[in-house]
Amino acid sequence: MRSVLLVPTALMILAASGCAKQPATMPASASAPSPGASAGATAASRPQPMPSQPSAAAGGASSSAAGRTDSPTAARPSPRDFMANAALKDVNFDFDKYDIRPADAKILDANAAWLKTNGRTLLLIEGHADERGTPEYNLALGERRAKAAMSYLTALGIQANRISTVSYGLEQPVCKEHTEACWAKNRRAHFLVKPE
Repeated sequence: MRSVLLVPTALMILAASGCAKQPATMPASASAPSPGASAGATAASRPQPMPSQPSAAAGGASSSAAGRTDSPTAARPSPRDFMANAALKDVNFDFDKYDIRPADAKILDANAAWLKTNGRTLLLIEGHADERGTPEYNLALGERRAKAAMSYLTALGIQANRISTVSYGLEQPVCKEHTEACWAKNRRAHFLVKPE
């Protein structure tokens, strides 16, 4: 009887010790700590950006907030392969939100029109956040912002397989002052392109 109990226990220990450690990022559906929480992590301990790539089965959504894709064999360009294009404008977000505001919807409408006339161009949407909140929280928030912009564009007819998203959280601010006006500039989705 004792040996019967030891086998399942040993299997559980082996399974637990063989699991890979995942970064401490929060899935978009999980509840998150207040963004006013301290962001006391050092630059060396901050998580890396969370790239995600579209999946045909999921309509372009990634399988997790940690950046894994549903199709590991699908080769997508690296974020370094994309460049800015003056025709595509950033959209901004309210504090701790990822809803597309009416004024930003007009910007996305114009971005979609440009993408339709440049149908062989691939798009990377970067999600960004201001400095308030933890690095993990801001990575998840940046991911939700990039996905919101992607969803809007796909609803306008842009093919999901042309779009990739990545979140940089608070890591790449366009403004470094500690004011609301500056933070508002950092809460954004930024668009980069790569000709196919």
